[in-house]
Amino acid sequence: MKRSYRSSALLIAFAASAFTAYAPDGITAEPKITVMNPAMPSKLAKRQALSERLDTLEGKTIYLVDIQWGGPEGGYSVLEEMQAWFKENMPSVKTELRRTKDNMFSDDPALWKEIDEKGDAAIVGIAQ
Repeated sequence: MKRSYRSSALLIAFAASAFTAYAPDGITAEPKITVMNPAMPSKLAKRQALSERLDTLEGKTIYLVDIQWGGPEGGYSVLEEMQAWFKENMPSVKTELRRTKDNMFSDDPALWKEIDEKGDAAIVGIAQ
């Protein structure tokens, strides 16, 4: 039993001397790294109610908006296909194909205002 205590004490003494031998002068208690907590915050964002559904799409204007999730050409072709489908299958529905101003992380207040004033609905899409 005495032997294990001696070897433990010897190991601790060696580690302490090795640390001080390689540690720079003036060690402070400041952290060397910052750790981010990935846990969800306890307070969730305020929820918004969904818009009411339209009774019909006939005669309505639908904005097809690409937010550029996959870059400038990521989802645009999918929205072009949707626009072609509406033209062929529901010709009374007017579609406006738009792309947000900068990228997926940027806001585009002018586009949202246009949709609010001139559109009846919007499909905001991401695709790849």
